[in-house]
Amino acid sequence: MKNYCIVTLLFSLFVSKVMAQESYSDLTSEAIHIINVEEETKYQKAYQMIENAFEAFPDSIDGTGLYYASTLNAMMKNYDKAFEYLIPLAEMEKDEDGYPGWSYVLDDYAEDDYKNLMSDPRWKTLKQQAQKDSLVFFQTLKQSEDEFFKTSGETLTPKNKGLYKAIQTYNPYITKKQSDYSIALNINDSTSTSYHVHLPENYDPNQKYSMLFFLHGAVGYGKLDKYQIPEVNLSGWNRYYKKYGDLNNVVLIFTSANKQYNWMMSDDGFFMIPEIVKSVKKAINIDDNKIFITGHSNGATGSFSYLMKAPTDFAGCYGFNTYPKVFTGGTFVENMTNRSFINFSTNQDYYYPPNANDQMDSVMLSLNMDYKDYRYEGFPHWFPKFDESEPAYQLLFEDLNKRTRNPFPTSISWELDDNNYANIDWLSAIKLDTLQAQESWQKEINFTIDQWQEYNKEDSLITIDVHKDAFSFPRKSGKVIAKYEDNTFEIKTSRISSLAINISPEMVDLHKKVKVFINQKLYFNGKVKYDKEFMHLSFEQNRDRSQVWVNQIKLEL
Repeated sequence: MKNYCIVTLLFSLFVSKVMAQESYSDLTSEAIHIINVEEETKYQKAYQMIENAFEAFPDSIDGTGLYYASTLNAMMKNYDKAFEYLIPLAEMEKDEDGYPGWSYVLDDYAEDDYKNLMSDPRWKTLKQQAQKDSLVFFQTLKQSEDEFFKTSGETLTPKNKGLYKAIQTYNPYITKKQSDYSIALNINDSTSTSYHVHLPENYDPNQKYSMLFFLHGAVGYGKLDKYQIPEVNLSGWNRYYKKYGDLNNVVLIFTSANKQYNWMMSDDGFFMIPEIVKSVKKAINIDDNKIFITGHSNGATGSFSYLMKAPTDFAGCYGFNTYPKVFTGGTFVENMTNRSFINFSTNQDYYYPPNANDQMDSVMLSLNMDYKDYRYEGFPHWFPKFDESEPAYQLLFEDLNKRTRNPFPTSISWELDDNNYANIDWLSAIKLDTLQAQESWQKEINFTIDQWQEYNKEDSLITIDVHKDAFSFPRKSGKVIAKYEDNTFEIKTSRISSLAINISPEMVDLHKKVKVFINQKLYFNGKVKYDKEFMHLSFEQNRDRSQVWVNQIKLEL
């Protein structure tokens, strides 16, 4: 539910709508004057501007105007006027931004917006009707969600090798009635959020589609949305995702996080994106090797965090105004060996300064990582707001179109400090043993940031001297470097007690013995057979039709 302040009202709404005969400067000067006058007259003058707008342009009255008219009168205790505007607002099926009318009465902000009305009998009547409208709204939403997940009912029943081929060609998908879906996502027994799926026009269930996740910023101030609004997710700062997503036939996913459940500051919500990947794959024909993740600010840091901690689902990662650091543990930049990252940075960014981005570039270049930073001069942290950001989106989608995940890479480098992030492609179930001594080849990679940018009391961006590590390492970590060739796996480990190797016929010849050497010692020498139960379980866990595992070699070190 949107919530506005008087400043937003005066500048974003009525400067553009009130009486065409007045100039822009006249209106803004009047607005500034109203904002600066004493409290008891401010609301009345602001409301008078709205009333003038309604009289001058009766055909332009919208939900935003009704909202402000009702809240201002509620503040001034003009109850009749407040309800005069609030009742038609609450009766709207949806406002110009897509929000249902009942949400103005029932959402969290209503308790502050209309606190002076709650003792009035009319509020009780309005709330009762809003609750009925809300019930109908969520029933309709559930029907839409059920339709989204409806499939042909095709099941996987063949045995052994036949099951392997059946998984690869599995296609239970059918046409969809809508282009936009709001889907509920349970976080736990008492908490839920939602995500928005935007399908390309004329979605064809027989065609495989690329999929791009967008993670929003400001997670510390966010809330878990009960439903998603297409008009919000596909416009404003996200307008170029829609434009180029539609042009390139990419399925777009928009998610919702808050301070406790998110992809950056807390591991409590980190599971959400992999869970959504699996969920959407049940309903939509997704190309498993063309799934990508992006975000802005905290969302970009989230994208970087999935690269560092759980990249298996993704072909590539992107970020606008990224803080490239894992905030819940160590930042093991050599994990980037397994995927790619493109950052779109600006030189006037308080979130992460340009010199630190330059240092990050140098480190990534020295390590030969698939990492790229595009710098845009003259723009602040909120770069996506500007039309000049469009070329960055063009670069993103150009990269997305040409980039494909290799589901069976011949080499993997993986470092971890948390057993919850123990899987990367064909390496899985890695277990730490931090009582072991760290091997000499396991190196900590870091650099020192000497300058930062921040806003001073005059709201000017200034550069200050700092001395801070780019990354932190709060826990001991372990590392695995592994490769395979000619049915032979060669692995070296540091502070690892056990691991497993997932096996695919794309990697080894199952007619021959497979050998596994760990730290130059032979740990396995035998044939690997198709395991129907393992195949079923693995597919249910990841819904991946490209990276199909037929068995697993478990190894204790």
